[in-house]
Amino acid sequence: MASSKAHHATGWAAGVIAAALAARHGWQGPFHVWAWLAFVAGVAGATAPDWLEVAWWSRHKRLWITHRTATHWGIGWLAALFVSWHMMPHHPAAAVAFGFACGGVMHLLADWPNPLGVPWILGRHSLKLWNSGHCDLIVVAASWVGAWFVVSHVWMPAAAPLTLLRQLL
Repeated sequence: MASSKAHHATGWAAGVIAAALAARHGWQGPFHVWAWLAFVAGVAGATAPDWLEVAWWSRHKRLWITHRTATHWGIGWLAALFVSWHMMPHHPAAAVAFGFACGGVMHLLADWPNPLGVPWILGRHSLKLWNSGHCDLIVVAASWVGAWFVVSHVWMPAAAPLTLLRQLL
């Protein structure tokens, strides 16, 4: 699995992606509240497969589901992403669900390269590229490249990304 810091960093990228796509669907709301909620849900969703395994109702806070089983199931997260995407034109709360699912899928993508793998359909599948916690920079960089692509091509297609970057610096 990727480190906790990598899941948090990729979660921020997932949040940016979710907020951009929610804004693209027109669900900004007053003060862009729905886009902000989609962003926060994306950040939370990126760590969700791990914290959903913990029995929060017990004193000992042990795992109630074996690690990387039901909460890491790819079909479930992709279905949530698909359904929330298609519900987004109908209700603004779907933007929040989309953000959460986007973060969950980002978590699975960050876990996929290590040998333990992720249960995408029935069995676990691994890219077997590196051991857990190694090469987190590659995973984080890839997630932010994806976020940059979505923001520059979906949310602000008329804006030149390098021009914006120069103005910020």
